[in-house]
Amino acid sequence: MTATDQAFETREKLAQLEEAMLAKTPNMPTLLRDIHRELKNDPDLVTILTEEECSILVNGLKQQTKTEIATKAVKKGGTKALSKMTVDDL
Repeated sequence: MTATDQAFETREKLAQLEEAMLAKTPNMPTLLRDIHRELKNDPDLVTILTEEECSILVNGLKQQTKTEIATKAVKKGGTKALSKMTVDDL
């Protein structure tokens, strides 16, 4: 199977995944597994996918695993090292 055929097949499964997410059908885990297997066998396929197609995959994984991916880091409140503290800090 050529890379073009694999890319077409992967895109077709991504479209099916998007439909499965909207319809909440039980074949979503199978589609995710198949897409994962194809991407694992040919990692170059990821470079061919559009941002929208990657988003479909990520959203499918989030829905299936019931997890949320952090979108921004939370900054910790800065604390001074004890050696850098002055009387004014107290």
